[in-house]
Amino acid sequence: MSERKKLKLAANIDGTGWNFVGWQHPDMPSDASENIDFYIQQAQLAEAAKFDTLFLVDVSHVGAGNIPHYLSMFEGMTIMSAISMKTKKIGLSATIATSYTDPYNVARQVLSLDKISKGRASVNAVTSNPGGMVNFSRGHLTRADQYPMNKEFMEILIGLWDTYEDDAFIRNKERGVYLNPNKMHTLNYRGKYFSVAGPLNLSRSVQGRPVLYTAGSSATFIDHASSYTDGAFIHGETMEDTMQVANGIRARLAEKGRRPEDFVVITSQNPIVGNTDEEAVAKYKQLLEFKPTNSIPVPLFFGSAERVAAQVALWYESGAMDMLMVRQDHPHGLRDFIDLVVPILQERGVFKTEYGGDTLRGHLEIPKPAFRKVG
Repeated sequence: MSERKKLKLAANIDGTGWNFVGWQHPDMPSDASENIDFYIQQAQLAEAAKFDTLFLVDVSHVGAGNIPHYLSMFEGMTIMSAISMKTKKIGLSATIATSYTDPYNVARQVLSLDKISKGRASVNAVTSNPGGMVNFSRGHLTRADQYPMNKEFMEILIGLWDTYEDDAFIRNKERGVYLNPNKMHTLNYRGKYFSVAGPLNLSRSVQGRPVLYTAGSSATFIDHASSYTDGAFIHGETMEDTMQVANGIRARLAEKGRRPEDFVVITSQNPIVGNTDEEAVAKYKQLLEFKPTNSIPVPLFFGSAERVAAQVALWYESGAMDMLMVRQDHPHGLRDFIDLVVPILQERGVFKTEYGGDTLRGHLEIPKPAFRKVG
C-alpha cells in the first residue's frame, strides 16, 4: 500500500441533492439546481479541501416523477465553464450521453473548457436510456444501438483531441508563420452512426487530452472503458460487489497492455456524517420528516466521522475504488464530509493535504498521453 497513489476525491454538486426531499430542508435553497451562487459556493468549498475534481450528472429526458434536481438543472458544460472562472485548481467534469449528441460538438466544448480552465477539464461519456433519444431526433434507434454508438463516439473524441501535434502552432509574428500545416491532422472517421472529417479548431490540451471517463458495470462497458478511457464510474451494493467490478476492469487493462495504476476507478456514495453516530442518525431522521417519507435509503457511509473515515479507508485499501465521489442527501453533506472526515483521512495519510500540480491529470497522477496521429 505504501507505493499506491493516495485516494482521490470528487464532489458531485447536484443542486438540491440526489433525492426527493432535500430541497425542503430550511438550509437548502429551493432553487439550488438553478442557482449559480450555490454551485460556486460548493465548488470553492471542495477546492479549499483539495478535492481533485468536481462532477455533474445530466439528464435530457424528464417527467414529473423525477427527483427535483432533474426537473430544473443547468447544462453541464455551461455551468462548469462558469465555475472555472471562480476556481483555480480543482478539476471540472460534466456528463454527456453519447446517443444524444454529436461527437464534434462535444470534443470542441470539452476542449474549450479545458483551455478556459488551463487543463482541468474532463467528460463522462455514457450511454443512457432510449427515452431521451426522441429529444434529439433519434427516436428510431434502440438500446441495442447505444454501446456501438458509445464506442464510435469515444474513438472520435480521442481522434479530434489529437488534431494538432503539441508544437503545431508557431505563431511567429516576425516571419508571419502561424501554423506548421504538416502538424495538423484530419480524422476522416467513417462509422455506422457518425462520420467526422475534422480537423478540430483548437490546439492540443496542456494535459495532452482532456480526461475521459465512462460509467457502467456490464462486460461491454468494461471493454470500452479499458480500451478508451482514463477512468470509470462503477457501482456496487456492497464493497465486495464494487471490488469485483473494479478488479474486472483492472484485469482487462492489463490484458490490453495498459497499466492499471494509470487508470482511475471511481464510485459514488452519499455519506451522512456527524461528530457522533447519534448526530448522524438525527440528520438522517430529519430528512425522513419531509414528504414523501422514507424516500432516502440508509447510506452505506453513515455515522460518526471516525466510522465513515474508516469505511472510506477500507474501500480504498481493498481496491474497491481509487476515487470516492461524494454526493449529498443532507444539505450539509459535502461540508460535513470535508470538515469531519477529510482531516482524519489526511492524518492517516490516505488523502493529500495540498495539490501536487495544476492540471486534472496531475491531480489524478495519470500520464499525459503522447500525440497519436489518426489521420
